[in-house]
Amino acid sequence: MTHLNPITAPRHQLRAEKARRNREAALNAFIGKKAEIDEMLSRLQALSDDHFNCHPDEAGWAMVGTLEHYAGLLKRITDSAFGEGEHVK
Repeated sequence: MTHLNPITAPRHQLRAEKARRNREAALNAFIGKKAEIDEMLSRLQALSDDHFNCHPDEAGWAMVGTLEHYAGLLKRITDSAFGEGEHVK
């Protein structure tokens, strides 16, 4: 990576270098956030695969309420991600 001297480098080169660094920082932040989301999705899938730690003999209305809450939160996310529900354009 080259660092331009702000005194001797032309302004367009300084702007281009700043834009490149900004794109690189944005890409790194994007990759980090995507990894965060992927980890959360993986944990949720594992919890779902294990029936949300609920044995069928123990399933009751309290667990239904918990799953309804989770489903509502996830619906907000999927509606936003896919432009559905209140996020229809």
